[in-house]
Formats: sequence, structure tokens, C-alpha cells
Amino acid sequence: MLERPMWLMLLVSLCVMSTVYAHRSVWDLPVAVIDQDHSSASRLLIRELDSTAKIAMKSYDNLHDAERDLAWRKLFAVIIMPVDLEKKILSGQDIVIPVYGDATNRLANGQIQQDVVAAYQQLLTQYNTDLLLRSGFTERQAQVLLTPILGQTLDLFNPGISFAAIIFPGLLVMLLQHSLLIACVRVSIALKSSPQGKPSLPVYLGGLSALIPIWLFLSIVLFVLWPWVLGYRQTATIPEILLLTFPFLIAVLGLGKLLTECLRSVEMIYLTLSFITMPVFYISGTIWPLQAMPGWVRAVSSMLPSTWATKAIAGVNQMGLPFNEVGSDIVNMLILGLIYTLLGMGVGLLRDTGRIRRMLRSKRKA
Repeated sequence: MLERPMWLMLLVSLCVMSTVYAHRSVWDLPVAVIDQDHSSASRLLIRELDSTAKIAMKSYDNLHDAERDLAWRKLFAVIIMPVDLEKKILSGQDIVIPVYGDATNRLANGQIQQDVVAAYQQLLTQYNTDLLLRSGFTERQAQVLLTPILGQTLDLFNPGISFAAIIFPGLLVMLLQHSLLIACVRVSIALKSSPQGKPSLPVYLGGLSALIPIWLFLSIVLFVLWPWVLGYRQTATIPEILLLTFPFLIAVLGLGKLLTECLRSVEMIYLTLSFITMPVFYISGTIWPLQAMPGWVRAVSSMLPSTWATKAIAGVNQMGLPFNEVGSDIVNMLILGLIYTLLGMGVGLLRDTGRIRRMLRSKRKA
């Protein structure tokens, strides 16, 4: 593997996968605006929307051209400033601002909706402040009246939402698990099929342990360097990432031992991993919260190393969970590695014993 580092294909695939974020699609989204009021309120609202980081306003004279460009995906949304917008604001009437969006792009539409609501609330706050000041209120009184409660945002680890919104770290864990499973199975089969015959235990353990430094280096690239390039929030240090990754690699190597003894064929390994990777990704707690899964599905999920690794790595590196809170996850990964290794050795012993018995029977018949 050192002469032909095929593990570099993992980095290449990760780079290709991440190119979809290169243009920063959630920034400066082109949005059409049709001003039917032409008042100071409508112009102020348009300026507020244009000043946001997510929206880039494009002025249109009629709705037909805007709908055509929206259909051709040149726009992400169309916003209409209705007639008598300012008059209705000053008179306290209900206001409806039509916003047409492309429902097939939920991420972009969610960002646009948040910015429209925020800009409209800021416009109302400014108008209400001016009305209060003209009515004799001081600036402090107007501020207290409009915002009696000041909110403050603090970083807080909340395991109740699971990790359904943190897809990227879970995807990286799955890439690490899938690539290491293939590598350790290839190494195991290559060692067993060598001309020298079945390798000794030190040789076998040495061949598998040689994979650990390579995948520890990959873990730094996947969990530290690449999220930093893409601008993801990170709260864990490199030693913490390595301490979380090492038991995960041990568990995956144990699972690879079991798969090798059960299948004993490179083709069957590739075929099996191709079919089970996507289900494993779905039941690992990355796409859907573990708390919302049926009991038997959670039981199957708890037997996968990626479930505990996603919970620990995403919790410490993205959600600010203290490292000492993931001790049980580390222990679970080590226990899984031990159980899978023992099961693999047991299956291998049974298959070798059965093969020896068949050989003895054939010799007796001869």
C-alpha cells in the first residue's frame, strides 16, 4: 500500500464531492424584486434585503419576465412589493408580501425566507421607533417598548436533536469506515493467500496495524483540515480527534476481521460493502435521529462502529461537547472491536476445523 497508495483516492473523491460548495451557493443568491409601490418603505425594504449576505437583488419591471427566469433557474425566488405597502404599514393594516420560490431547492429557499422575515421585522421596528419618537417617547423608552426582552445566544450541547442536521461529519465517518474496511479485508486476504501459507499472528497483526498510521493521518485531513477549508465550526483539538479516531479504527479493524472470515473473497467483500454502505449511513444517526428509530433498528445501529464515532466526533468537534462526556462512546467502540475480533477468530477457527476434517476424510477414503 505504501508503494501504491490507493488510499489517496479517498482524498480525491472527497475533493470532487466538495466542489459543489466551491461557488458558495448559499451566498449572494439571485432574487428578483418587483416594486409595485415605489415608496420609501419599499425601497428601504429592498435595500435591507440587498444588504444581506444570502440575497443579491435583481430588479424586474414585470412578473412575467421574473417567472420565466425562475423557471429557467436563473433566479432562486421572486419578491413582490405590493401596492400601498407604506400606507398599510402606517395605518397598521395586515400586509402580505408575495414571495415565489423554487421548492426543489429547500436550502436556498430556507435562507431566503429567513432573510425576508428578518428584513421585514427590521423595517417594522424602524417605522415603529419613528412613530414612538414623534409621539413623545424617548429613544430608551421606545427601545424598551419594542424589545422588552433581549435575547442572548450561548453555545449549548443538546443531544436531544441528535445529529440529523450534521450530515457532513457523519459522511466523513462513513468514508473513513468504508475505505478502512476495504483496506483491512484486502490485507487479510493477501496475507492468507501468500506463497508462504497462513501467516503467524505477529505477521498478521503487523500487517493490520500498519494501516492505523495511514488512517490516523486521513482522520486529520477529513476531520480537521477539510472542515476548516469549508468553514465548518470546530471545537476539538488534533490530539482529541486522534484519541476519538483510534478506538474507531480498532472497531473497524475488528469488523473487517469478521467480514474476512465470513466471506473470504474480495469480490464478495466489494459486493457486500456496496449494498450495505447506504443502509449503514441511514441508521447511524446522521440522517435521522436515533431517538426516533424503532427499538430493533437502534439495536442494529448500536452494533456499528460508525454510530458511536459519529456521535463522539460530531459532538466534540462540531457541537462543543466536553471530551470527558464521550468516554462511554470510546469504551463502546473498543468493546465492539474486541467482540468482532473474537467472533472473527471463532468463525475462522470453525471454518479451518471443518476444512481439516474434510481433508482427513478424503485421505481416509483414498
